[in-house]
Parts: sequence; C-alpha cells; structure tokens
Amino acid sequence: MRIEQAAGILAAGWALMLLAGCGELPTPAATAIPAAMTGDSGATSIDLPSASESSETTRQATVTPRPTPGAQDWMEYPVVPSFGGRAAEILRRGIALGRNVHAFSKIGDCQNITTYFLADFENPDEYRLGEYADLAVTIEWFEGYFGRKSLAVKGGLNVASVMNPLMADPDSCPSGESPLACELRVNNPGLALISFEEAWDGDVAKYETYLRRVIEYAIDQGVVPIVATKADNLEGGNRINALIARLAWEYDIPLWNFWSAVQPLRYHGLSKDGFHLTQADGFKNYFFDLPPAKWRGWMARNLSALQSLDAARKDLIAPAVN
Repeated sequence: MRIEQAAGILAAGWALMLLAGCGELPTPAATAIPAAMTGDSGATSIDLPSASESSETTRQATVTPRPTPGAQDWMEYPVVPSFGGRAAEILRRGIALGRNVHAFSKIGDCQNITTYFLADFENPDEYRLGEYADLAVTIEWFEGYFGRKSLAVKGGLNVASVMNPLMADPDSCPSGESPLACELRVNNPGLALISFEEAWDGDVAKYETYLRRVIEYAIDQGVVPIVATKADNLEGGNRINALIARLAWEYDIPLWNFWSAVQPLRYHGLSKDGFHLTQADGFKNYFFDLPPAKWRGWMARNLSALQSLDAARKDLIAPAVN
C-alpha cells in the first residue's frame, strides 16, 4: 500500500507531534549509574539469544491461520527476530527492484543516532566482540552502513514526523519528499531498523496510525522492516511495546525485541529519567568482553541490533542471493 499524504493537509498536525519527540541525549557523564546503586531485577548478567532461537509465536509463511498472540506474549519473544514469514517475499521483491542487500537503514529518533548507535563497528579499534566473534562476518557484510548518518534519524523525529516532508533534509531530499522516503531512495537498503521510542501524550492510537504507514511504505518499497520494541515505559502499561509486537505479527515482519535485551541489566538499562539508555563504564559501549556486571543499555542495544542484522544476513539474505 503506497502512502500518499499531502504535506499541506498534515503539516500542522505533524509539527505539533514533533514537539513530543525525544530530545537531545545528555552528556555521557550525566547518564552513568553510580556503582553503588543496585538494580531491581536481581540479575547480574545479560543472556542475549542466538539468531537460531525462536518462540511459539514465531511467524511462519503458511496457509494455516496463525494463532493470535496474547496481549503480554511479546514479553516472551526472543531478542533476535525470526526472518520467516513475509520477510523473504519482501526481500525478493526488493532485489528485483535493485535494492542493495549489503545496505541497511536506521529509521527513528535519538536512540538511533551515530553518536551512540552502531557507528563504532566501522572501526576495529573501537569494539571488542569477545564471545561474539562470529559476528565479524556481518560487520564486514554491512561495512559502511553502521556509521552512515541516516536521513530518517534525528533527535525529536517521531513516528509521525518521519513521514512529514517538512522535516526532510533540504540538501538531500527534493521538495515534497518525507525523511523516510528520502532515506530509502538515497541509501537503497534491503533492510530497515525501525525504532521510535515515544508517543505524544501517551496516545497509542496515533502511534499505531503512523507506525502502520511507516511499515507499509517500507514494504511497498521492497525494504524489509525490522521493528523494535523500546526499553522505556513512559506511556505506562508497556502499551507501545504491545502495539509494536502486535503490528509485527499482523504484518508478518521481523521483531527486534530490544525490551527483552535490557531486562537483565541494572535498572533495565535506563538512566534515572526512565528514558535514556545507560552508558558502559568508560563509555565502552562496544566492548562485549566486559564482565556482565558492567553491561549497560547502550551495550545491549548495539549488540542486539548487530545480532539482528546477523540473523538477517544468514537466514534471509544468504538464501536469496546464493
């Protein structure tokens, strides 16, 4: 389904919604958790699953009706998504359209900016994979795209404003093109990591309306959308995560369950404001050989995103190109 929205009709509404997006990250020192604090989870380590793990609710391409998941089932979903179901169909169409299977795009707000997210995988001196050494193949496969600045990522860019042409980069995007459309055109990816943390006034219905449009636009363009749950619960009741998981099931697309990745961490990987992710000691957010007690929110985000890309490379892309 192609998204066709006139900028003149929606511009005012989008501009208001933009004000509710996440703001700039504080300086790293402000987000560190004092060593004396202890988490409420009681866990001292993080156990992120391998790409091969699945759950009873893993989406499969089948003519048999899939059982509708329960409202809280998403909490049991694995961190790393399954790439069965509709993903293969979308990728095949994307390849036919000329999509680059070595490229991925980041779509979202301030928790996707290169300052903290994925960029250091471009520099071998800045990361240590430890027991995850097998992920080096995926770092090589997507080389050049970890540190690339997305045209659809910005602090304050929420799930509505990413579809608003007024928010697009005028130096890269023609008049009338949204940040999302511009990014997918310029970068030409096979995959897109889609992660929006906030809703305005806790209005989950509006969040759903616009997330549907983002997902449908990506699918229409032959780009496999990988939608992510979020670590925070600012809206209460984890309503947005439940929604994200439900839409992933409905559209039969991969779900990166980032929420699950941070559950074993102190304060579930969140700083005192309940939103911003915590930094590893010394801000070594790519040093995955650190002791489990030193793991923080940004470490879990970078590793679980890389693991999700690794699963896509092995289970989705490799069968399509070999």
